[in-house]
Amino acid sequence: MTDLFWPGDHLAGDLMSDGAFLEAMVAVEQAWLDALVRAGIAPPEARADLSGVLADGDLGAVARRSDVDGNPVSALVALLRERSDAATARWLHRGLTSQDVLDTALIVCARDALEKIADEGAEQVRTLTDLAEKHRATPTLARTLTQAALPTTLGARIAHWLDGVLDAAEPLAGLRSSLPVQAGGAAGTLAAATELAGSVDGAVALSDALAEHLHLAPALPWHTTRSAITRIGDAMVTCCDAWGHIASDVATASRPEIGEMCEGRGGGSSTMPHKNNPVRSVLIRRAAVTAGPLAATLHAASAASVDERSDGAWHAEWATLRTLTRHTVVAAVHTTELVSGLQIDEDRAAANLDAAPGLLSEQRDMTELTGRAALPEYSGAVDRLVGATLSRARRFVKESS
Repeated sequence: MTDLFWPGDHLAGDLMSDGAFLEAMVAVEQAWLDALVRAGIAPPEARADLSGVLADGDLGAVARRSDVDGNPVSALVALLRERSDAATARWLHRGLTSQDVLDTALIVCARDALEKIADEGAEQVRTLTDLAEKHRATPTLARTLTQAALPTTLGARIAHWLDGVLDAAEPLAGLRSSLPVQAGGAAGTLAAATELAGSVDGAVALSDALAEHLHLAPALPWHTTRSAITRIGDAMVTCCDAWGHIASDVATASRPEIGEMCEGRGGGSSTMPHKNNPVRSVLIRRAAVTAGPLAATLHAASAASVDERSDGAWHAEWATLRTLTRHTVVAAVHTTELVSGLQIDEDRAAANLDAAPGLLSEQRDMTELTGRAALPEYSGAVDRLVGATLSRARRFVKESS
């Protein structure tokens, strides 16, 4: 995919694209049909390979026909039935409802994207761990509210970035393993599946089989309980928050008047050839600025859930989650590129620290208050703090490898 409105969108590849979503919906229909046959509910002759049924141009046709019923599943099922033999067409989609197929396909697409995000996060942890260790004792100026504050180290600043990335990366494994299947039927009661299977246990077994085939977690129907979607959105926002912090620090430090950091590969200007713009930082900050509002839309939709299928709130999730997901994947790749190519000017950091006025005022106050001679370096517990973050990062790398 390409998107002129979102430079870098191609980095997300086919993840959460229209094509991926259509394939995921077909995969759900395939898994359910297979489950019906394996359970002895549908006859063996109903078995079919649905993956080759669709042809070029079908995506556009399904998209146009979905305007009739308000979702793409009805159009897809109609197309699959038209191109299947009588036995397959009779059993295709039986016991499911449109929301089952659409929700499960969304989860499948989101899972694939979360795997990419997790891989990028793990790489960022490794890179930042090395950077924090390398610059553990490199002196630099701490700034608060944009102004010179006290001495610190570049290792401490990078450790703060690393803590944020770890806060985002650590929960992803648990989230990915708990993404739920959806198979509630027309009103979320498993009524049709119970009739097909002949018992409640049989209906639940069909739902579980669908989950197993798609490598999702078994789950009871959650048609209007949307925490599965909001948890995905929140995880992505937490990632973008962490990456936005890194990007903001790098963009600030790359200003010529500061000059302590710069991107390994900056961008140019159409009219000012002398510029070396921090483009990766800019594009990461763009994602961080927009991620929160997109997740807020998911929460607003969740809060507007009503009855056994929501009228509009559910529909608002699909494109919102797609946009948030693709933006997050792109930001993940950009952040990996940023930290991997980051250039640090230790001499400039030291010079800025030396030139900052009034840095010893708090140190003098502490000496007067305690009556003890001041320590040579007024850096407090910085080394201990950096060490704690490095230990946490190494545990993460060990556990995720």
